[in-house]
Amino acid sequence: MLPGFILMALIGAGIGWFTNRIAIRMLFRPQNPLRIPVIGLSIQGLIPRRRLEIAASIGEVVDRELVSIEEIVLGLAAEKNRGEIIETIKQRVEEIIKSRLPALVPGYIKDLIVDFVNDIVESQANDVINELAEKITQKAARELNLRRMIEDKINKFDLGKLEDIILSVADKELRHIEYLGAVIGFLIGLAQAFVVYFVL
Repeated sequence: MLPGFILMALIGAGIGWFTNRIAIRMLFRPQNPLRIPVIGLSIQGLIPRRRLEIAASIGEVVDRELVSIEEIVLGLAAEKNRGEIIETIKQRVEEIIKSRLPALVPGYIKDLIVDFVNDIVESQANDVINELAEKITQKAARELNLRRMIEDKINKFDLGKLEDIILSVADKELRHIEYLGAVIGFLIGLAQAFVVYFVL
């Protein structure tokens, strides 16, 4: 009787592990619809079959809940980035002035001009950056569709690569699901053995 109990429990564990493993793989495969002639049923992995809906949902959530074009532009023009923007402009101004002015112009004159222009840049930069950020935000809001961009990117992504990424990132969790299937199958096997030997 004991060997029978153990055998049925092990068979149940094997079935539980195998079915969970197959279920995980069937999230991605088959990538293209596979028709079973005898029963006339067509099967396809959940993610390939609902890829367009998934991409649209992700695009909508990112655009509505996580980040918008306006937030991206305003983030780039935030106070913490302004110093870097202003320094870049000042360096560029210095390069242009010193390279474009004739060699006859003394170096100290060039330095005075650079300092003068940089003072203007320093005093006006914040207003200019604010104005530019507002214009870019308005233009981006009119012409760029973040939701559509994300949706298109996901739809163009190779399903094989997506499968590899998800399986590698969630490998530990997916293995736990497989093992859980084995544990549940083992317990069901024990319950069946109990029914067979003591009830029937």
